[in-house]
Formats: sequence, C-alpha cells, structure tokens
Amino acid sequence: MSEAVTPAEAIDVANEVFGSHPGQRALHAKGLVCGGTFVASAAAGGLTSAAHMGGLPVPTTVRFSNGGGNPQHPDWMPEPRGLAVKFYLPDDSRTDIVAVSTPIFPVARPDQFISILKAQAGGRAAAGDLVKLLALNPRMVGSLAQAAPSLRPAAGYSTIRYHALHAYRWLAADGSSRWVRYRWLPVDGVSHLSPLTARRRGPDYLIEGLRERLARGPVQFTLEVQIAGEGDVVDDPSRGWPGERERVNVGTLNVTGVDSTREKDGDVLVFDPTRVTPGIACSNDPILLFRRPAYSESVARRIA
Repeated sequence: MSEAVTPAEAIDVANEVFGSHPGQRALHAKGLVCGGTFVASAAAGGLTSAAHMGGLPVPTTVRFSNGGGNPQHPDWMPEPRGLAVKFYLPDDSRTDIVAVSTPIFPVARPDQFISILKAQAGGRAAAGDLVKLLALNPRMVGSLAQAAPSLRPAAGYSTIRYHALHAYRWLAADGSSRWVRYRWLPVDGVSHLSPLTARRRGPDYLIEGLRERLARGPVQFTLEVQIAGEGDVVDDPSRGWPGERERVNVGTLNVTGVDSTREKDGDVLVFDPTRVTPGIACSNDPILLFRRPAYSESVARRIA
C-alpha cells in the first residue's frame, strides 16, 4: 500500500473490518463518557507553561472505551482500551490527551497501520499483505509482541495503565523545553482477568463495573510524563524510550461520575491528540498528524 493513504480510505477500512454503524465512531465506538477534574502537581509548572498544568483544578470530560469500531462487541474481546481526556481551560479553549492500554504503537506510518487493520478483516490476500509488511519491517514484529500482553481482559477500566504513545514538546516559562510522553497510572492498581472469567462477567462488564466503581467514589489516575534523553526518537510511536529515562508525576485526574449530558441531541464529542495549547507542541510524528484529518472524516460520517 502506498504511503499516501487518505483519511477516507482509512475510515473505509475500519468500516470494512468492524462494520458501518451510523452515528458511531469508526474506532473506539463502545464507551462511557464521564466528568471529572484534573489538578497538576507542583512539578508540572516547572516543565510547561500550559494552562492546565498550573495547579488549579481544571474541569474535564473523560471517555473510557474499547478499541474496536463495533459498539456491540463484548467487553471481553481482546482489543485495546482507551482513556481520552478533554481539559477545559480558563480562556474557554480546550486541550486533549488520548491514551490507550497498549504501551507502544505497532507501526510508524498510517499506511502500515491500515495494512494491519485490513488483516483483521480476514482473507488470504490480507494475511499475505501482512506477512509481506512484517518481512519488510522486522522491527514491527517486536512492537506487536510488546503490545500483545496489553490485550488481555482488564478487571475494569479503572485498573488499566493507559499510554498516550506520541511525544510532545513541553515549553516552560523560563524558555527551556523537553520532549515528553504521557501515561495514566491507575490509583486502583493494574489488574487483569482470565479470558474465561471475563466472559462470565458478561458482554458489558467493563461499563457496568465502571458505573458500580464510581458509585463508591471517584476513580483516580496519576498523570506521569517520561522525559526524553539525548538521541531519543520523538516522531515514531513504535519506538519506545529507555526505561531509565526520568519520569515525573505531573498531576491527578479525578473521575467523579458518568456524564449523561454529552453526545445527545447532535452533540459530537471529539478527542483530538493534536489539540494542544500554548506551552505544548506536537512532534512531526506521521501517525499523530494523520489522526486529525482521519477524525474529521469519521465525524463527517457520524453526523451525516
């Protein structure tokens, strides 16, 4: 497949794999929208001048989701889980963090991702194309192997470690800058289920479990950034950074309850990882930069 894959082609492939579901997202179709607040740590303000990192409580909209494009898929299916957070800043602007349960993206380019997605549709031709892709990109095999354990059934949305995958440049008020990657660490701890136990809990056990967990009190996540070192690649989400790189706790997300007001009566909620605010800049990561036009294509079909 050519590198010049278009957003429309990407959504077409997602619809081919998961089916076309009017009004739904092409991927991460099944989920639950919640509300909450974010409070940055004291360390965050020294790393970036971004408005939501100043230490005051910031309102948020949070969406937990399954990675597939079929809203009827049972929660025990082996697929990535998502945590998307929208921050509402004092000047009425917004910024988003989009994270998933897989610690690394399997590929470096949009066309490679579409090839992997097509392979899920089955068929000898798709499988053959995937084999050729892996043969030409042997490092991809390691990325897929690293991501595979994260597809195990989770005990709950609140017991998953979520990774934002892409690198962002953080610019501080003193003029210094550094490249960072985000991850959300669950205060409830990381916990998984066996496939059989997950099936026994039912097709909607993650959503039902999150509602029950929120009834007992807020669900909390710590936002941690890993800071790149000299020579670390910042524009390829398939290449992780060494584990010894510095990590900093930059804040706490408190998810307080289900938000039943969003995504009704024409409300279209979009979490865009390229929607940044002063103090934060995107890298030239091709996957990251492809996501905004792909989301726009998906939105256009949802509202149609």
